Amino acid sequence: MRVQRESPLAYAELTRATASADAGLELRGTPEDAEVIARHGDAEHRVAVWQGRLYGEPASDWNVAQLARLAALVGGSLVGEDGEAYVIRDGIVEQVNGKTVYEFGKLEEILSQGPVQWAA
Repeated sequence: MRVQRESPLAYAELTRATASADAGLELRGTPEDAEVIARHGDAEHRVAVWQGRLYGEPASDWNVAQLARLAALVGGSLVGEDGEAYVIRDGIVEQVNGKTVYEFGKLEEILSQGPVQWAA
């Protein structure tokens, strides 16, 4: 999944967005190669990678929710491999593909459950 915006995302903008106390995210690395990290409990989890563009490979609803939050923080949208969009609408994490909408669930509930891996 990748974060898209009308204008290219600059590393400085990503730095500002993740530095917000409300974001609960940390940016580690260099402007060429960095990771966005989120904590759950005592553990740290990679949410996204920055290498001139921002993207992630989610393995749980928690990861999708964190990526959707991050996309919103930088003023972008989260887009999947097949062009589907992932959004947070009225506190609900959704996947939108044309007229089809799939609800992952309430953002706060997903975040509180943590990164429970999807079954293979």
